[in-house]
Amino acid sequence: MVDTAGMTGNWTLDPAHTRLGFSARHAMVTKVRGEFDNFEGTAFIDADNPAASHVEVTIQTDSISTRNEMRDKHLRTNDFLEVETYPTITFKSTNVEKLDDEHVRITGDLTIKATTKQISIDFEIGGISQDPFGNTRMGFEGTSSLNRQDYGVAFNAALETGGVLVSDKVGIDIEISIIKVVEAQQ
Repeated sequence: MVDTAGMTGNWTLDPAHTRLGFSARHAMVTKVRGEFDNFEGTAFIDADNPAASHVEVTIQTDSISTRNEMRDKHLRTNDFLEVETYPTITFKSTNVEKLDDEHVRITGDLTIKATTKQISIDFEIGGISQDPFGNTRMGFEGTSSLNRQDYGVAFNAALETGGVLVSDKVGIDIEISIIKVVEAQQ
């Protein structure tokens, strides 16, 4: 059971301790994993009324990284993310639901390439603690998936052996660390 004392308030995403990852099948035989390296986000958490909570995240699309520069360059082109035209991916929550003492479901609007669709992500609450620098931190881990075709990310190539080069299903794997915002004393 996660102790919710001190949970209510404003929080900011800690990019140095957060991973916004994804995976997709390549050539029908293996998964390629990647992440975005440049993003920011905020949250308001209401421990007593989770539905009053909200989250917003903005991801810089040109920060995509799969540990292969040639592939990353291709992912930035018009075949995939069109980073020159669409420099950001955004998520804005529309509902936060407490599933049990250790899990929440965050539902919201995900916008990729000017297309907005609703997505739900189930998160396990990792806990809340104070770090050695006096910051109150909270951690979450969540997974979901989406169909990239729904967002206009449609490039593909047929394989001679059947199937396609890139799966439509993209797995989402998120590990989040947030820091509580200390309100200025009046």
